Amino acid sequence: MKKGCKYGTHRVIEPVGVLPQPANKIDNNMDELYDNEILIDVQTLNIDSASFTQIEEQAGGDEKKIAEIMLAIVEKQGKHRNPVTGSGGMLIGTIEKIGSALDGKIDLKVGDKIATLVSLSLTPLRIDKIKAIRKDIDQVDIDGKAILFESGIYAKIPTDLPEKLVLSALDVAGAPAQTAKLVKPGDNVLIIGAGGKSGMLCCYEAKRRAGVTGKVIGLCHSAKSADRLEKLGFCDIVFTADARKPVECMNKISELTNGEMVDVTINNVNIPDTEMTSVLCTKNTGLVYFFSMSTNFTKAALGAEGVGSDVTMIIGNGYTKGHADITLDILRESEKVRNVFTELYA
Repeated sequence: MKKGCKYGTHRVIEPVGVLPQPANKIDNNMDELYDNEILIDVQTLNIDSASFTQIEEQAGGDEKKIAEIMLAIVEKQGKHRNPVTGSGGMLIGTIEKIGSALDGKIDLKVGDKIATLVSLSLTPLRIDKIKAIRKDIDQVDIDGKAILFESGIYAKIPTDLPEKLVLSALDVAGAPAQTAKLVKPGDNVLIIGAGGKSGMLCCYEAKRRAGVTGKVIGLCHSAKSADRLEKLGFCDIVFTADARKPVECMNKISELTNGEMVDVTINNVNIPDTEMTSVLCTKNTGLVYFFSMSTNFTKAALGAEGVGSDVTMIIGNGYTKGHADITLDILRESEKVRNVFTELYA
């Protein structure tokens, strides 16, 4: 077997010298495995929410066109990186082959079923056939292969939870895990996109960390998601608003916090132009965590400067230590979360 780079640069076709994620094209030839790669027989892709929303809009909701767009992306780039959002997603598959440099040195064996915890935007992928598209949960069943690099992280699929449920939760595992790190007892916390997949998990974790002296506020776009969130009972306050209207949202948060604003804002939306709502709703000494891949960080940075806000802004790294365990434990601990996720995503 040929020797490969830990980070997968040996698969980059162009431009030469960059890592696989920003590369325009990578090698997705699965016939020859490098010594530090893992070959995966792919069953399901969980497309990033911002990416799937954009593709669905581009296709006018037509499943055949969605499939054509996805196949064209992979054909051109050797991976599934949405050219508009720049984001990918993750996958579930079965280990088919392990490179000689890794064999016996990792806790995987041929036949294990895993979820990759690195983005499809850097994962060599070949799609042989699109078998089913589930638009309501951003999942696509395929026949295909993928490569996990030596540096790639993964989670074995647990036997006590349904696979599709695990895939949906692990796709956003970084959000509740980062929330657990950022929220302190007594904090006022705003979750934007609180009724969505990552939002519900963040609300649960935020309430657990903020405690009885803190306040968790959930901002939802629709009455349906707000009603669902109210029934879960993780938020002290739930309201509906258009997060693309920053002044209206700021005034509402000012009203709800007696002018204090919030200590921490977690942005989970899958649409653009919500950066300034996050900034304006957060006090100057506060913190904004942009988990959303729809975030334009130029708008966020220059917008904060323009309104004289000294808020700390964190880019939504999808990985933090123990994030898979934290997220799956939420499903095990909370029957309410597990039931809602099972109904919506499994």
